[in-house]
Amino acid sequence: MIKFIVDENALSDGSHLIHNGSRSCEDMPIFDDQILIGYFANYELAYKRARMSWPTEKIKGCSKCCEA
Repeated sequence: MIKFIVDENALSDGSHLIHNGSRSCEDMPIFDDQILIGYFANYELAYKRARMSWPTEKIKGCSKCCEA
């Protein structure tokens, strides 16, 4: 299972990035700005869970560590 987190701080376009916490990513937020989504088999499942938790927020995967 892969650990996925979402960045608490939004980007300039208002979206929050999902990161693969099991990979090293240069855009990974600092620990205090990370919200654990959970442990999933792939990005698609983590994205679905994030949408359920934050239905009104813009959420997308990091292009460097998440594969859509």
